[in-house]
Amino acid sequence: MSLVWFLLIGIAAGWLAGHLVKGRGFGLLENLVIGVIGALIGGYVFGSLGVSTPGLLGELVAATVGSLILLFLLKLIRRA
Repeated sequence: MSLVWFLLIGIAAGWLAGHLVKGRGFGLLENLVIGVIGALIGGYVFGSLGVSTPGLLGELVAATVGSLILLFLLKLIRRA
């Protein structure tokens, strides 16, 4: 069941990041990929900083921040 929650949070985080960066989402599959990778990045960044993200809302915030970091890095790579 935790895998299902992880994927649902990934979809939501990818959708939120897409709306913050592009003004719209990327589509279900792209939101899922961006959100899941973003959740891993966000978990690592928040853990490295010693910030705890308890609960569903905390996980969503960490995944969204990680997704924003991912999209920012991808934008930098595309410019180069």
